[in-house]
Amino acid sequence: MKLSVIALDYDGTTARHDTMGPLVREAIAATRARGIIVLLVTGRILDELRRVAGDLHFVDGVVAENGAILHFPDSGHTTILAPPIPGGFVDELRRRGVPHHPGECLVDADANEAPGLLNVIRTLELPLVLHFNGGRVMTMAQGVSKATGLQRMLETIRRSPRNTLAIGDAENDHELLRLAEVGAAVEWGSAALRAVADTVVPGAGPPAVADFLQMLARCGSLPVPARSRRRLRLGYTDDGREFSLAAKGRNVLIAGDAMSGKSWVAGLLCEQLILHGYCVCVIDPEGDYRSLEALPGVMALGGDDPPPSPRDLLRALRYPDRSLVIDLSRRTQEEKIDYIRMTLPVLNEIRRQTGLPHRIVVDEAHYFLEDEAARSLLDLEQNAYTLVTYWASRLPPELLQSTEVVLVTRESNPAEVEALRRWCLKCEHVDAAGWDSLTRLATAQAVALPITEEAGGRLIQFTLGSRLTPHVRHREKYVDVPVSESRGFAFDHGRRRARTLRQFVSELEGRSDASEYLRRGDFSKWIADVFGDHALAAEIGDIERSYRSDADPAAVGAIVEAVRSRYELEPVLRP
Repeated sequence: MKLSVIALDYDGTTARHDTMGPLVREAIAATRARGIIVLLVTGRILDELRRVAGDLHFVDGVVAENGAILHFPDSGHTTILAPPIPGGFVDELRRRGVPHHPGECLVDADANEAPGLLNVIRTLELPLVLHFNGGRVMTMAQGVSKATGLQRMLETIRRSPRNTLAIGDAENDHELLRLAEVGAAVEWGSAALRAVADTVVPGAGPPAVADFLQMLARCGSLPVPARSRRRLRLGYTDDGREFSLAAKGRNVLIAGDAMSGKSWVAGLLCEQLILHGYCVCVIDPEGDYRSLEALPGVMALGGDDPPPSPRDLLRALRYPDRSLVIDLSRRTQEEKIDYIRMTLPVLNEIRRQTGLPHRIVVDEAHYFLEDEAARSLLDLEQNAYTLVTYWASRLPPELLQSTEVVLVTRESNPAEVEALRRWCLKCEHVDAAGWDSLTRLATAQAVALPITEEAGGRLIQFTLGSRLTPHVRHREKYVDVPVSESRGFAFDHGRRRARTLRQFVSELEGRSDASEYLRRGDFSKWIADVFGDHALAAEIGDIERSYRSDADPAAVGAIVEAVRSRYELEPVLRP
């Protein structure tokens, strides 16, 4: 994932005894030269920081007074975010002879003065709290921290915490590191901070931070921590344990039969990414993801309106807290292909420049990424694609080889199961029974193949968790999307199979006798089991029961009309 912002603590991290050495300053300059924004996030009072650090133009911005003040050196603009310290509090400290140094929004003192400070707060009944920072303690308004200040700074400069790395050393850096995508603690600082940090900067002082910054500047990407604090919960295994994925910039493949729950899984992942603050762009060929618009910061574009142009996308993705659903359901198949092949390179370039969107989701990927041209549509250096398909074997080998997470819903096509088996390099030990289990999954189940790190080298089956937003089943899409041969409706004892609803209606219309299917209830069972459309299955079931009572000759016509009405299927004009 692209590294856009580095947030640096001052005292103890980049500076010793008030002084930031030349190695750290050179490393900051090298980092900024690569287009990475560098911020100082400190408990220091702004005037004190100027006194010890000098001209602050060596960074892009300053969050001072432990998150209470924003300062932009280039413009000289300063924003105060927190309430000022009450004058009565400072007067009482003076009266009691408590040594202290007041700023705009905090009072700085030696940590040994904490009992006296707390006694004054209780006596005056003030809404103030103490923040410890090594040998110092800061008194300030409740709810203010380095994290709240950094969040406001990032909002102001339109950067995302999910593209941010923070480095700190002491107690007041906990929330700072928690906000950033990667929180780094220095080895020579607080043991408690190291214990919760995503990574540790090795060494014995600020020169080690300089080396770490130089490495980040050369790489330009966020380091991948060994463990992730942000988890994407997918569901539960048979023994009741939660199954989740770490929120990392990996390529994800979701494969399985039509109507087997693939879009549900993708939507579940999208929901949790959005709620964790990631920017997601969903290319939605059938309108299945519009309900995500109910989540904070999500916009659905397209649908009845023209889909967004490259310029529209650039404007929308200027805001890191926005996610987009591009609804192409009203476009023809040719228009969808043209649009996606134009738009994916645009999204890739925007992501290279800004880091947004953090994840690109493409449903029905087999239609758009199956040929040689697809190689130029995906930037596999950046990864973080989620591809949804019932035909994984048609995807480019380079894409499959770069995929690190594979989730499979019910897969009844033997050719697709075999393709997954051949491709999955870590699946050699999965026996025939394991692969056969893919054909028997219920709609609410899925498996993670062993290539998925969280599967622990095994094939893990789990029951899908619930979603916050409803799944929108776009009925029109199932008119022409074929199910596998084995799941097609078997006419004439299997000699003819209808694999789409359009074929099913066409076969029914051309038959003079469907009595055996009507008596057995075959039509309603097929609609329910294969398409999961229980409302339509119930309607057809009523027609079948009525036929069994009175052999109504209009039964077939009634079923045809029910399917046409439900799926907006126009009658075929015959010569």
